[in-house]
Amino acid sequence: MNMKKVVTLGEIMLRLSPPEHQRFVQASQFDIVYGGGEANVAVSLANYGMDAFFVSKLPDNPIGQSAVNELRKFGVHTDYILRGGERVGIYYLEHGASMRASNVVYDRARSAIAEAKADEFDFDAIFTGADWFHFSGITPAISLEARDMTLKALQAAKRHGVTVSVDLNYRKKLWTPEEAKACMTELMAYVDVCIGNEEDAEKVLGFKPGETDVTSGELEIEGYKSIFKQMQETFDFKYVVTTLRESHSASDNGWSALIYNGQEFYQSKHYDIRIVDRVGGGDSFAGGLIYGLMAYEDQEKALEFAVAASALKHTIAGDFNHATIDEVLRLSGGDGSGRVER
Repeated sequence: MNMKKVVTLGEIMLRLSPPEHQRFVQASQFDIVYGGGEANVAVSLANYGMDAFFVSKLPDNPIGQSAVNELRKFGVHTDYILRGGERVGIYYLEHGASMRASNVVYDRARSAIAEAKADEFDFDAIFTGADWFHFSGITPAISLEARDMTLKALQAAKRHGVTVSVDLNYRKKLWTPEEAKACMTELMAYVDVCIGNEEDAEKVLGFKPGETDVTSGELEIEGYKSIFKQMQETFDFKYVVTTLRESHSASDNGWSALIYNGQEFYQSKHYDIRIVDRVGGGDSFAGGLIYGLMAYEDQEKALEFAVAASALKHTIAGDFNHATIDEVLRLSGGDGSGRVER
């Protein structure tokens, strides 16, 4: 496959976590990594050999530079990252274990990208020669300016004939369902591939997928099929996709996915995962799906690649997925033994 140009737009943040599953109130130090929805997708795609470009704005100070350096280290092009603004967004992550859930505290108000203006970016230049554009529902949720910026990016992407994917990614700590629906419904007119779980479909677009209770580990596939058909008919998506997470505990999840191309449904293999780091799992799925749809042009192969990639990400610390194509294909091909390779 020829190298494809993929563009993602969003915020990369500084992540601070107490070590060794400590609670915030116990911590005397924090582990540092960088991450954020669309940045995580860009790293995955660069890892798979794509020409991945991340669009954002970061302050012109050593912390902003550290975030840029982290992206460059993993092969992401940073040509379209503007420098300026006051601060890098921060989020604090307390890792859960067993029956204790993980917890996130945001400190991202007035970050550089949240206060950036759409006209600071030359989106026509950014999307020249691009094959794919990916964004998430997190970006328009961070500010009114970011909503306008996302819309302008989507309009430019469509002018250049770029395929567009979205991960709906509802975050209740950033906006209400009413705000999400009002904004995201308008943006769906530009989307070809829609990714979202059961909460996203309901809170962001108003579709409720039947009798599905992720907290009990029970998934009603027929409910998803009904909602997928409605979403495809309403917004004319080329693909509608969801991950299927069975949350047995913070440490153990069931993991699979479902895709619909307007004619046929396909449900992936199922994986039982012992979690090292859940954050970025959905982003690694989106990155795997984008790669799979471009590499295989077959929804079954693309979905199996995405699910295996994201299953592996759950075993990797940090926001980024560092699993290789060979490792993903080995797992999707049935080798999940985890044996030492010598």
